[in-house]
Order: sequence, then C-alpha cells, then structure tokens
Amino acid sequence: MTAVLLNGKELAREIQSEISDEVVEFLQNNATTPCLAAVLVGEDPASEVYVRNKRKACERTGIDSQLHKLPAETTTDELLKLVAKLNKDADVHGILVQLPLPKQIDEARILTAVHPLKDVDAFHPENVGRIVQGRPRYLPCTPHGVVEMLRRYKIETPGKHVVVVGRSDIVGKPIANMLMQRGADATVTVCHSRTRDLPSITRQADILIVAIGKAHFVTAEMVKPGAVVVDVGINRTESGIVGDVDFGPVSEVAGWITPVPGGVGLLTVTMLLANTLAAARNLQT
Repeated sequence: MTAVLLNGKELAREIQSEISDEVVEFLQNNATTPCLAAVLVGEDPASEVYVRNKRKACERTGIDSQLHKLPAETTTDELLKLVAKLNKDADVHGILVQLPLPKQIDEARILTAVHPLKDVDAFHPENVGRIVQGRPRYLPCTPHGVVEMLRRYKIETPGKHVVVVGRSDIVGKPIANMLMQRGADATVTVCHSRTRDLPSITRQADILIVAIGKAHFVTAEMVKPGAVVVDVGINRTESGIVGDVDFGPVSEVAGWITPVPGGVGLLTVTMLLANTLAAARNLQT
C-alpha cells in the first residue's frame, strides 16, 4: 500500500485564489482594504521566514500587510504599547504577534492584549472559549488548515476515531476541540509525553494528527493500516526540514498522508489570510 498524498501546496493555491476573489468583492463594497499587521520580536530565522511567507501570500490575495520589527531585548511593556497602538488603528484588521517571543516577555499578557476582533490567530481567551463552545469567531490557523484539508479531500470525520499526539495551545488542544464539535462528530483522544503505551493508542486511530515537535517520532509500527496521517511537525535537521512522522515507512502503511514540507504549513498561512478577511468584515459591521 502506498498512501495518497494530501497536497497542501495545491490546496493552498486553490483556497488563496478563492480568497483573492472575495477580497475583490470586499473592496467593491467597502472603503478599506483588509490589512494584517505582523509583529516580529528578535532575529529568529524561522520566524523571519514565516513572516516573509505571510507577506508574500498577502500580496497574492490583495491583502495589505505591515511588518513591525522590534529588537530582541524588547520588554513586555514596550510590546504592549505597540499592540495597543495597532488595536486602535482603524486601518489594521488583523494582528499577528509571531511566536515564540523572547523569554523576558510575558507571552500570555501579550496575547490577551490583542483585541479579540483583531486576533486572527485565535489565541485570545475569548476566542478560545468561543471555539470550545462551538461558536467560533475565527479558527486557529493550523487546526483550521487541517480541517479544511480533510474536508476538501472528502475524508469524513463523523464517527471516526481521531488521535491527536501533542497538547499544545496552538495545535493539539484546538484541533481536538474542533473535531469533537457537532458537525465534525469525531471521537477524539489526545496523547502527550506522559501517555502510557502510546503506540497502542495511535494504532487505533482512523485519523492520526501528529504535532509533538520531534523529528520522525511516529514510525510505521505506530500506524493502523489505511489510516489518515496528518503531520503538523516542522523540524530543522542537518538533512533539511522533516516532520514528526517517519514519512517513507509510514507512507507504505497509511491510506493518506501529508508531506513535510508541502503539507499543512502552507495551509496555516492561507487560513491566516481567511481570518484577516473575516476580521475586516467584522470590523465593518
């Protein structure tokens, strides 16, 4: 068995084309252009690449973008002042504070300071609560990308056993909450570093979502034959960027699989654009 490739590059191109059309329609009915303001603190190379990719995607879809770069020694109070300024700026519809932040900055205070209507990452406690209750304003970008990939590849989730490996606030927790909601109707198990006999649980998964941050962590022996395997991991190694899944051997067992790179990461950026357009609409009403 060789798994069907879940091609994030093709999907991202398709969805960004749809967003571009929607931006044109928005501009015809409003006197403002959707605008995303990205805040980058320090010189982290991976973050700089990510922000640069977001700016290019904004250009492709007709969304304005701003980049606010701050030195690595920036304090929490200094960053809070910038966030407050962006909150008040009527020309800015979405605010993205690139994570991780330097250790001296109180990340929770910063994420809470972003206005919920401009919180296009969906990290504000109000937006997280809305997701848990099943009435989201915006969906977090990476989990939304995963769900959109499953939907567009016609992979059904109702009644399926989804196993999520990783319990981060960015991926693991929100994707679990989203897939257990009415409509998705999956049975969800969340595993983490303290889970006992992890392989016995991952082998039960109809859909296995891996976001644990360890290169090649999931092996073929941990996957049920024919399962859908979604690799959210991005690990920089001497041989290049690899995922959390040992792609070659696992692709011989799984029914569907995402590559790294070329999988979920491209959809993360795309869903950010969708949220920015949604924020512009919300702020016009």
